[in-house]
Amino acid sequence: MKSDNITKNVAHRRYGDACGAAHALELIGDRWALLVMREMMFGPRRFGDLRASLPGISANTLTQRLEGLITSGIARRERLPPPASTPVYALTEWGLESEPILGVLGRWAVRSPQHDPTLAFSAASLLLSLRTMIAPDRAGSLYAKIGFRMAGETYCASIVDGVFAAERAPVEDCDIVLEGDPPTIAAWIYGGVPLDDLETAGALRITGDRSLVAIFPELFPLPAKAQS
Repeated sequence: MKSDNITKNVAHRRYGDACGAAHALELIGDRWALLVMREMMFGPRRFGDLRASLPGISANTLTQRLEGLITSGIARRERLPPPASTPVYALTEWGLESEPILGVLGRWAVRSPQHDPTLAFSAASLLLSLRTMIAPDRAGSLYAKIGFRMAGETYCASIVDGVFAAERAPVEDCDIVLEGDPPTIAAWIYGGVPLDDLETAGALRITGDRSLVAIFPELFPLPAKAQS
C-alpha cells in the first residue's frame, strides 16, 4: 500500500514536459528529498542518523522521502554486516551520480543575499561544500590529506591537483586532523572566525602540520553575492 501511495504521488506531480530537468523535479522535487540524498553521499546511513542530520524533518516525512527515492531507483535498503546487522539506506550508483547537482546548486544559491550561514550544517554539507568551493588555482600542486572528526565519525579527505575528495575512513595518516562540529569548522573556513579563539574556547581542535592549517581556509573562497 505504501509503495502504491508513493507511485500515485509521483504521478500527481508530473509536469507533462519531456525536458530532463522537469523529470528530475518529478523525481526529487519534493521538500527534503535532495537533502536526504545529500546525507547518503558518503555511504549508507541509519534512519536515526538521517533524521539527526536533518533538523526539522519528521519521521513520517523522512519515511515518505526514502520510500520515494527507493521507488525511483535512486536509493536502496541495505543491512550492515554482522555484528551490527543494522538496516540502513544508501544511494544507488545512479543516485550517487547526482553529487554534481548538489555542488552546482549550492554554489549558485550561496550567492543569494538571503543565504543564512548560521543555520544547521551537517558533516555531509561541510564536506560537499569544500569539494564545491575549493579553488584549483589556489591549491596548485598541493597534495594533502585532511582528517575530520565530526559527530562521532571520522572522514579522510584529500587534495590532489586542485580536487577535494572525502570518504568515511580513519584519520591516523592525515597531515592535519580537524575535530569539532561542522558549523564551527565552517565558521573558521568560511566565516573568518579566528582559529585561536575557537581553539581557546575548546570548540575546535586541530593537530598536525600547522603550515597547512595556516593556508587551509584560503583554499575555499566563497563566490561574491549576487547583485539585486
